[in-house]
Amino acid sequence: MTLPFQPAGAFPVPSNVILATMRSADEARVHALHAVVFGPGRYARTAFRLREKAAPLVALSYVAEEDGVLIGAVSMSRVAVGEARGVLLGPLAVLPQKRDLGVGKALLARAVASAFSVGESFVLLVGDLPYYAPVGFTRVPFGQMVLPGPVDPSRLLIATNPEAMVDVPAGAVRGRA
Repeated sequence: MTLPFQPAGAFPVPSNVILATMRSADEARVHALHAVVFGPGRYARTAFRLREKAAPLVALSYVAEEDGVLIGAVSMSRVAVGEARGVLLGPLAVLPQKRDLGVGKALLARAVASAFSVGESFVLLVGDLPYYAPVGFTRVPFGQMVLPGPVDPSRLLIATNPEAMVDVPAGAVRGRA
């Protein structure tokens, strides 16, 4: 069963938290956030390797700041599955001490809404279904996609653009320029 996509406004954040489009000037702060949240093991993950070959979409990526301090970020990259074109969401990172503010889901919903608003047909990610399902993600049917490295198939998730009315694509997942 596919859950409906939840728009960005469905996940409010405290009034002193500002969500903004990521700028190239944010790059160093976002990398520092990733180091804190994910540690050095982030480079070995399949999703990271896929992002290395995918064009980043800064216009669809967002940061969260609280009183001028970066507390969260979400990035998007261009991917294709077979012939279908979409985006890979991630990493989504929120400082551990700020995880109960709703920042992660607000960043997630804003990024997905932005991707769909510019016509991307799907958003793919590797994550835990209970966290991502409220925004409209479901599991990719087992064996329907092949990634360039190991991924727990129960963690490969997709949200499809309700306006595009597309099925879950099948084939090899690869970065695209």
